[in-house]
Amino acid sequence: MAADREILHVDMNNFYASVECLYDPQLRGRPMAVGGDVLARHGIILAKNYAAKAYGIRTGEALWQATRKCPELVIVPPHFDLYLHFSRMARTLYEQYTDRVEPFGLDECWLDVTNSAPDGAARLAHRIRTQVRDELGVTVSVGVSYNKVFAKLGSDMKKPDAVTVLSRRNYRERAWPLPAEDLLYVGPATRRKLYRRGLATIGDVAEAEPMVLNQLFGKWGLVLHQFANGLDASPVKKIGQESVIKSVGNSTTAPRDLMNQEDARIVFWTLAESVAARLRAYGLKGGTVQITLRDNRLESMERQMRLSQPTNLAGELLEAAMQLTRRNTSFLHPLRSVGLRACRLIAEDAPEQISLFDGESRIKKERLEREVDALRARFGHGVIGRGILLTDPLLGKLNPQDDHVIHPIGYFGD
Repeated sequence: MAADREILHVDMNNFYASVECLYDPQLRGRPMAVGGDVLARHGIILAKNYAAKAYGIRTGEALWQATRKCPELVIVPPHFDLYLHFSRMARTLYEQYTDRVEPFGLDECWLDVTNSAPDGAARLAHRIRTQVRDELGVTVSVGVSYNKVFAKLGSDMKKPDAVTVLSRRNYRERAWPLPAEDLLYVGPATRRKLYRRGLATIGDVAEAEPMVLNQLFGKWGLVLHQFANGLDASPVKKIGQESVIKSVGNSTTAPRDLMNQEDARIVFWTLAESVAARLRAYGLKGGTVQITLRDNRLESMERQMRLSQPTNLAGELLEAAMQLTRRNTSFLHPLRSVGLRACRLIAEDAPEQISLFDGESRIKKERLEREVDALRARFGHGVIGRGILLTDPLLGKLNPQDDHVIHPIGYFGD
């Protein structure tokens, strides 16, 4: 029987908030949170420290809800450039120990240390924990196990600045009593379905009949059953080995409600340009366009359409988005946020049937958009823009380079 792998999951504690406290020591010990921009209608908690957590403040809740719980809460704006910088430094540190470092968001990574921990994975986990604290000034929690799912679970079990081991000998005792939603990829909808069947804990899922889970979730139910029983064999990817890109998309909450097609067109132009530029950067084209519309009642819908030809041109993405918008909303309830996604991706050099009538025109358009990409890469995004963005003082200010306003969605799939 082959020896077990030794997998670490390193999670930077309260990452955004910890970095902010590092740069402003006066925030330490005070209830504080990183929050969105109320004026731009991104007024939610993005991260909080433990002092704020003690008041019941949760990531994702509205700022007004958080300040009602804790009137003295200090809210600071996000600095994504700093968070990215610290994320990169942490990964560089992890790479000192193994060439298998797989990011899971900005603040989490799996490490396969099977061949690089002669004194044991737990001791190496403590060494990494101490090194991150001493060199970067932030703390991490590390889960140690023989698979990725339990390593991730372990890093969540004890915070901050801690190491937790889930082994073949102890996982039933330590993991099975935990709530089912603590298991990787179990979201709110899955949790509700499990609870309705009386499956409240990870142990309940592990001991359930596989066919029951299959009836509830299809093949995904069988995967959950394996996860709960510690049967995850997925590898930790090597440095630089990315997942296959499944879709590329952006979404935004507009600074004011979108009242009509003209308003929607301005915002969709910004999204389409950003999505198209990223498609070209990845060497891809999209065969399907999907939009998300969310009105001011906070009710959402998604619609999609297949294109006659795969594209990475902003204008073609825009026209598809506007067709879908015209078909699916009358603006009886104005739109609060919209999203645009390119799906069914193919390589841009894949063979395709080109129309005799517009083939040359599309080639010219693509050359033009690539020239715009080059200008923006060299001089900044604002060096050139669409004239339509000048027609509205608020909507025209949306910037696809500002992560606080335009949110990338659907980068990669497993």
